[in-house]
Amino acid sequence: MKQTNPLDGFTVDRAEIGTLGVGLQRPECILAEPDGTLWAADARGGVTRIDADGSQRFIGQHADARFASAATNDSAGFEAKYTQGTLPNGMAFASNGDILIANFGTDCLERMSRDGQTRTLYDQIDGKPIGKVNFVLRDSKDRIWITVSTRVNPWTKTLANRVNDGFIAVLDERGLRVVAEGFYFTNEIRFDAREEWLYIVETTGPCISRMRLIETQRGVQLADREVFGPRDLGGFPDGIAFDTYGNLWCTLVMVDRLVAITPQGDLRLLLDDGNPQASRNLIEKTRDQSLTAQDMAQAHGTIAPWMASVTFGGPDLCTVYLGSLLGTNIPYFRSPVPGLPMVHWPAISP
Repeated sequence: MKQTNPLDGFTVDRAEIGTLGVGLQRPECILAEPDGTLWAADARGGVTRIDADGSQRFIGQHADARFASAATNDSAGFEAKYTQGTLPNGMAFASNGDILIANFGTDCLERMSRDGQTRTLYDQIDGKPIGKVNFVLRDSKDRIWITVSTRVNPWTKTLANRVNDGFIAVLDERGLRVVAEGFYFTNEIRFDAREEWLYIVETTGPCISRMRLIETQRGVQLADREVFGPRDLGGFPDGIAFDTYGNLWCTLVMVDRLVAITPQGDLRLLLDDGNPQASRNLIEKTRDQSLTAQDMAQAHGTIAPWMASVTFGGPDLCTVYLGSLLGTNIPYFRSPVPGLPMVHWPAISP
């Protein structure tokens, strides 16, 4: 008998949306822990920790003295990187609980302890600057995956011109190497439940692609690239997360919609918080490649302005948290289906 999709008939009730945190700056990515702790990227140059009781603390990045001189032979210069221009974007937990950071400001993959001590893991690949590191993800084999949106400088040119120089790299025992490229502004990535497919946000695609993981003697490879769901999502996809049924939840930044793509590839609208006129203008200007910064600035909602990410948490993984680029808090609501546990989450009993 065919199982009913838990999202059948579900939309987010705006009256049931609560908020956590105050005074946050650009809480783009949110990590949830089983004890209720949240970690939010913060544009002040670090992360904000929000405990289950609602108390919060900003933790600023600072150079890990054990690595400063070895990395740059200049401790002051190394420290300056974490006081000027740092912009934590995507985050993931390392196996020991440290926070891996894709830093959109320093263009580095970084590792931060929970008290803020930070060191650069990689700022180059194949002898070249990495580019705009956007997201980081760890798999069950402790491999670290990163996305780089573009190497174009300034990166904002890629939004209107649909440049497809984004790529994906993996860090394993062989080091950091590119495993797939040619993406339209690579953004968040997620694995399915069995880690057979990697799902890839192409923000200016605007679509979700996926590639199959293949284990070889030369290490893991990606192959069989295909579009998953609609080829045009009607907005800029940004953050994604799976639920346990197999629906892929996705935020559309600036038009500020939360959608889900079913396992069959059908699109479901779960929440529309965008400004209708500004959203239409944004989509039209994007399609004819005449998009301006003003067009983007005018397009946003009020719940999670410039809705950027979706995270499942809570003890049953049925609480959904929304990250944003312009928000100062974290909206949350209840889902009818649990999220797919991340690698740092303990197994959930049936």
